[in-house]
Formats: sequence, structure tokens, C-alpha cells
Amino acid sequence: MSTTVVSAARIITGKPNEVIDDGALVYRGATILWVGRVAELPQEYAALPRRDFPGATIQPGFVETHAHLGTRPGEGPHVPDPTRHVQGWNALHSVAVLRQLASTGITSAQSLGSRFNTDVAVREAVEQGYLDGPRIVAAGPMITTTGGHDWVDGGEVDSLDDIRHAVRDHHKAGVDVIKMAVTGGFFTPGTAQWKAQFTVDEIRTLVEEAHRLGKRVAVHAHGTQGIERAVEAGVDYIAHATFISDDGTTQFVPQLADRIAEAGIYVDVAAPPSFPRVPGETIAPRARELYERGVRIVTGHDIGAVIPAYGYIFGLKELERAGIPRAEILIAATSRAAAAIGLAGVTGVLEPQYAADFLVVQGNPLKNLDALDTRLLTVIRGKEFHPDPLPKYCGRVEEPGKPHRPESELAKRQRTLERQHLQQW
Repeated sequence: MSTTVVSAARIITGKPNEVIDDGALVYRGATILWVGRVAELPQEYAALPRRDFPGATIQPGFVETHAHLGTRPGEGPHVPDPTRHVQGWNALHSVAVLRQLASTGITSAQSLGSRFNTDVAVREAVEQGYLDGPRIVAAGPMITTTGGHDWVDGGEVDSLDDIRHAVRDHHKAGVDVIKMAVTGGFFTPGTAQWKAQFTVDEIRTLVEEAHRLGKRVAVHAHGTQGIERAVEAGVDYIAHATFISDDGTTQFVPQLADRIAEAGIYVDVAAPPSFPRVPGETIAPRARELYERGVRIVTGHDIGAVIPAYGYIFGLKELERAGIPRAEILIAATSRAAAAIGLAGVTGVLEPQYAADFLVVQGNPLKNLDALDTRLLTVIRGKEFHPDPLPKYCGRVEEPGKPHRPESELAKRQRTLERQHLQQW
């Protein structure tokens, strides 16, 4: 097994405020052996050939904390009876997403909802060397109520015993994390995004059973009611945290954010636009408010459901536009994101004994995030990944040929509110 030395103008290690100028990284196989200044390379490594990248930055590979592997409604093969191929097509589509993730510089990704447990199969294919791509943390189908958000993926429950059985069945299927839809969702007709789908006792039952089995719990939560219940029940991760109040408007609750921060819950800020609408709002509308209350925000973009994998860097730039400092964004995308998906001590930081998951980018992302657009080298567990060409992502716009999403219950309710406001005006 050969030892490789890589050097660059600087190394951003993934630890807060730690930058090594004129740095070098040494790895053998999938493991980092040494990180430090070139001038301080141990003799055994100093004599080895070195891949040098002048003016560039070595940094941890990105971590996506909220992805979905598999097809979405309306996608499938162009044959007379596509229903015969749903499962196979789902798996093949997942492989395409996997390659896009890696081509974007993502070296680890948490899948928070995948039909047929496809994410578990993809994880195993990567682990066993059949596929090249990021390590996958898999959730399998999202647990929801009958007719609740994402019910089509097959995770419906209606009682405490159902919940316990579902967690145990997910464990049997080999998942790493349990995902629960505690509120309705925008892509599931007939669900109410502002209302909780489960009681505190029901969520707590899921948390207790998951933690008993060594699994973390992530929840989908748009409505404030659902967020409050999830915090009280002791979840580990909140996706979206949209803060939709009972009247359908967006109303941030500082005291609830303080409780989230105090509990140490990780939050991704991939959320729909505020209502009433806020001109110029980013795709992470609650990011600044949550950050200012001390919440552990991480880089989850709802990839595969809302934006494509190649929109990840765009999402990081949106965080900066929202007012998050660059150094904080890079931590949220690497070491903190790794901790959020259960990989603390494994990846997300460049130091000895961690996985050799890193990028070399042209320039200095601490001065300009545009440096992340030019990735000179991607290494995942010590193996160089050769990226596929990707289209440029410019934001959430209607893509030609994509099926129209059914209007959400919240969208209908908000249209009614808009008409009422106009009439009052």
C-alpha cells in the first residue's frame, strides 16, 4: 500500500479557526497519517514524491446531511408499463445521484428517505467496492402516519406499537438513522405542513426505541407545532425548521430556537420561501436567525427532492448571502455536518487517523467561496474520484420537461390568506 503526500498553499483542517499555511497531508490507503507544514514533514515522508498544488487549498470533503436517493414522482423509464421497473429504476437513478454527489465534492451523505431501502443497498455497494462515491448514511423509508407526508414510500404507522415495530423493522433492514415526518410536507397532497402528525409521546417512543438500538433520529418538520414536539421528545436532528405557524404564516420563535440550541440539536435550513413573501430571500430563509441563536446549523439541502446534487455549492453561497460567515459555512459543511450524521471522529476533519476524505480547491474559500467551484482533486477514503461533468445550478427555477408538482395544502391555504389580505386592504 503506497503512501501519498499532497501539499498546497494552505490546509483548512475542519477545526474552528485552524488553517495551516504551506501545508502538507500524508495518507496511506483510506487513512490520514500526518498533517502539518511542509517544512515540518517527518523525514520518512519528506523523501517521498509530493503532489503540489500552488495557490490552492486542501480541505475536508463536503458532507451533505439531507439527501434523497431514488426517483421522485413522475420519473421513470419510457416504456408502456413503467410500474414493472419501479424498483430497478429507483436503484439505477440512485447510482446517478451518488456520482453527482461525489462530482460536487461531497465525500459523505446522509440519505433521509429512500423507497425500498435503496439507500442501504447503495451504501453497501460503495462499502464493498462495487460503486465509487461518497459513504452513505441510510434511513430507508421515512416513518409517517397513514396518508402522511411521503406515505408512498411505505413507512406508515398509526400506534405506539406500530412505531416500535417500524423502528425495529428499519433496524433489521440495516439503516443507520431513523427519519420521521412529524409534520405534513409540501410534496404530499392532503397533508398539513403547519400541523404535527404525531404526539409528543409518539415521537418520544420512536426516539427511545431508536436510541435503544443505537440509531439517531432525524425529523422532517415545517410547522412550529411539530418542531416544538420534536424538541420535547429529544430528537437529534431537525430537517427544514421552517417555523410555519398555525395560520400558515412564517413566524420565527426565538425562544424555541434557544431550546433547540440548548438541546444541541442539529438543524438543516433547507426550507421553502417565507409567507408572506420576502423579496430576495435565500433558499435558507431561517439560517441567519437560527445561527444568531446559537443553533448548530448544517448543510442539508434536501437534495433529490428540492435541488439536484450539483446545487450543493450554490447552497453554500446562499448561506453567505444570508449573512453566515464563510468560516462558519465551511465548518457547517464539514466537521459539524459529519458529527450531525454520526461520523464524528471518522471524517470531516483533516488529522491523523481520520478518513482520507479531502478536496483540493483552487484559491482560498475563506476569502471567496467561488474557490469551491474549481476542484482540482477529490479523494474519498484514499481513492481519487474522477468527477463527471455537471451542469451549472442557478437556483430553484422551473425546469423544462419536469412534471408539475401538485399544489400543497399550505400553498392553497396561503392563496386563500392572500385573497383575504387583499380584500381587507
